[in-house]
Amino acid sequence: MSSPFAPGFEALPADLPIFPLTGVLLLPRGRLPLNIFEQRYLAMTADALKAERMIGMVRPQEGAGDAGEPPVYRIGCAGRMTSFSETDDGRYLITLTGIVRFDIARELPFDRLYRHVVPDWQPYRADLESDRSPIDRARLLGALKPFLERSELAADWSLVEAAGDERLVTTIAMLAPFQPAEKQALLEARDLAERARLLTTLIEMAVHGAGESADAARH
Repeated sequence: MSSPFAPGFEALPADLPIFPLTGVLLLPRGRLPLNIFEQRYLAMTADALKAERMIGMVRPQEGAGDAGEPPVYRIGCAGRMTSFSETDDGRYLITLTGIVRFDIARELPFDRLYRHVVPDWQPYRADLESDRSPIDRARLLGALKPFLERSELAADWSLVEAAGDERLVTTIAMLAPFQPAEKQALLEARDLAERARLLTTLIEMAVHGAGESADAARH
């Protein structure tokens, strides 16, 4: 279910700060905790707090790393700050709740400490509402248990089984230790059904020790 505090489509900003980060994935309605300590991202967070409280999470292209201004994938996901606190040693601890994906229409001039872009929200307008497309839940859960054991990840199985389809797929996709290209493929999946199919395939490949890429998983 979408939050009553989430912005409507017409209220989405035309200027969006971006945070390139390799190891994370944010999806609509997912929750991502972040520890902000670099000066440029402290400035980004402070500015976002004065405006719509939205930050675009993007992934550097394969092998580019997080340092400097790496080239990034065109598709990201915007999150809204739904939790914020300060630490005595000068950090911000925030939680982003995923709102909607975006295409980078163009990157704006580097006139701030951080990068910002013109986002194109239109292709992902449906992200603003919960996705109820059907998934093969039995196959996903059947692959998940040995995957968690193999990855040495703890999970309360009663909570896993009780989770709704979208929350289940979103949580696993965000937390599982997949490769960056695989995470990007999960982000770019058309809808919940496609994301669940890809997620299940990635999990099954991991369980069986397959070393294929996300591109192979798509086929």
